[in-house]
Amino acid sequence: MAAWSDLTCDVLEHITSFLPLPDHYRFRAVCKNWRSVSKQMQHPPAPQLPWLVLEDDKETKNRKFYSLSEAKHYSLDVPELHGRYICGSSHGWLFAVDLKITGILINPFTRECYELPPLPAYRDCKCPHVTNLIEKVPSDYNGKPIGLTLEEIQPRIIFKAILSHDPKETSDFTAMILFGEMHRSAFWSPGDSSWTVIDGPTSSMDDILYFKGNFYAVSPNNKLYVVDFEPEPKLINVGPKIPFENGVESCGIQRYLIDFNGHMLLIERTYKVDQNAKCITDGFIVIEPKLEQNCYNIWCDIDGYALFLGRNACIYVDSCLLSTCKKNGIYFTHPNESLSPDEFGFHDFGVFDMTDKTMGTFHSVEVFFPHIDSPVWITPNPW
Repeated sequence: MAAWSDLTCDVLEHITSFLPLPDHYRFRAVCKNWRSVSKQMQHPPAPQLPWLVLEDDKETKNRKFYSLSEAKHYSLDVPELHGRYICGSSHGWLFAVDLKITGILINPFTRECYELPPLPAYRDCKCPHVTNLIEKVPSDYNGKPIGLTLEEIQPRIIFKAILSHDPKETSDFTAMILFGEMHRSAFWSPGDSSWTVIDGPTSSMDDILYFKGNFYAVSPNNKLYVVDFEPEPKLINVGPKIPFENGVESCGIQRYLIDFNGHMLLIERTYKVDQNAKCITDGFIVIEPKLEQNCYNIWCDIDGYALFLGRNACIYVDSCLLSTCKKNGIYFTHPNESLSPDEFGFHDFGVFDMTDKTMGTFHSVEVFFPHIDSPVWITPNPW
């Protein structure tokens, strides 16, 4: 019998096609031959659940990650992320901003990186609430700042960021961001010296999506917009006017856009007030806007898939291929933009079952509390 280290490349490549990310790294650590094969892998990786990107480890400064499929933490040394705030993920890449409001686009598993042009400062965003904080940062009776300092507030200028394409596959990609308290939109492509701000009939947006060659956005009043880049970038209202499907709002609604198997979906995340007077997630409603027919449909389930919502570009996976994933489940993280995590806490995580309309958990609350960064879902992309 041949030694395992002497297996031919085609056999080893076939084996790696069944491995999720953690096993892929274990595979490459066996010997030089296996490591070489793993680097030359040409086939798509095995289906895998997203990971959560957490905060820096205070002692090692490594970035902490949480593998949902293993219910296990990993600590990766990614110096480029040290001290940076994560404001989005897309195609396995992270958008990270530091205290000086300089941003990078980085794949944390390969450390490939793009330097981004300077981002607008909070002082320039015409945000009344933030202006008040700049003038006087809240403090306790001893004069100690409560929650975040001004320097810690500044990186949070980016509410969300997404990509049109995976930079590993093409250099012809575009990044789109929502920034400032009013969530204005702007874009950048490699070669541009600055971000281009987009004008529109409304400056506040809840989410953005790249769908079939265009960027779309959704506003708090459920209006859909498409980005028209020529001759001057602007937002144009498209599609049907979608009413609030949950009836009367309680704590409010957060909206997400997702490209789901070629369907554009608008997802309403509704909130309620709990016994501690905090706003927590109450449920989700999935809506399919039909742009050409100027109408919309309500979905009762998501065909056995699972969705992952947060500051990431929304992710979906086929739960039939991943036994540890809840069918028709919507996994969510805390979208809180509060400037005082000590007061509000990043506590609103869970999974919503669209079949029986129940709420569950996928972690222990102590795993994520307390910290500054709001955890972000990412699909590992080291290949």
